[in-house]
Amino acid sequence: MNKPFTKIKLVLLLVGLLSVLIVSCRSRQEVVYFQPTLTDSNSTEKIATSAYLAKIQSGDILGVLVGSLSPEASAMFNPYQSAPINPTQQTTANTAPAAAIGYLVNENGEIVLPLIGKLLVSGLSTSAAAELITKKLDEKYLQQPTVNVRILNFKITVLGEVSRPSVYTIPNEKITLPEAIGLAGDLTIYGQRDNIQIIRVVNGKKVFGRVNLTNRSVFNSPYYYLEPNDVVYVEPTSGRIGSSDRTQQLLPVFISGLSLLTVIFTNIFR
Repeated sequence: MNKPFTKIKLVLLLVGLLSVLIVSCRSRQEVVYFQPTLTDSNSTEKIATSAYLAKIQSGDILGVLVGSLSPEASAMFNPYQSAPINPTQQTTANTAPAAAIGYLVNENGEIVLPLIGKLLVSGLSTSAAAELITKKLDEKYLQQPTVNVRILNFKITVLGEVSRPSVYTIPNEKITLPEAIGLAGDLTIYGQRDNIQIIRVVNGKKVFGRVNLTNRSVFNSPYYYLEPNDVVYVEPTSGRIGSSDRTQQLLPVFISGLSLLTVIFTNIFR
């Protein structure tokens, strides 16, 4: 038997297997964020909407804090004491979201305030709603009133191939897609960075958008700023799907057995 020839065949077999594994690995271009295009040498990028403002809608819970020259009179308009919200507050399988306490915007887009009664706020920003309430109070209830309005249940959902999929409550009413990914602990190595799906409700319909995080065009996307109740879904790569296959699960065992056989045959034909 030609011992050198046998050893060469075994070495070539191992090299072939290693080549398959190397080729199946993800390239740098597939995992690096915010890459410039080949023709773009600029180091700056325009943002889609720098003046994004969340608008109040039905189902929102508003925190309304009223102040005036008379604290006793103002107390009537502050029946709810809203606890501060942690910017990373999230819902997991074992914890339920803390119930926000405030004024619920009904199906007609209205809230009901003490003495004032029903007030239409749907479609307004929180600052515009604060101005409207201030005007109503100043007419006949309080002297020099000040009003602060916040959306207490501004939340987004991040699902799929991220480290911490969850529902996140956003206290400052503004969050970008990269910030949401950061809250969720970043994508796993199996997440498709060039095909992030954003699910959004627009005029009562579900709208499905796509964003490529590997390209700087994400900053010009209408989905760069997330809106209340947006769902961010990171799809798995074919590598993640394949890793659940039985063949892929047995591959490490096969390689280990092959390595052992190589050592045995090498010693036999030495």
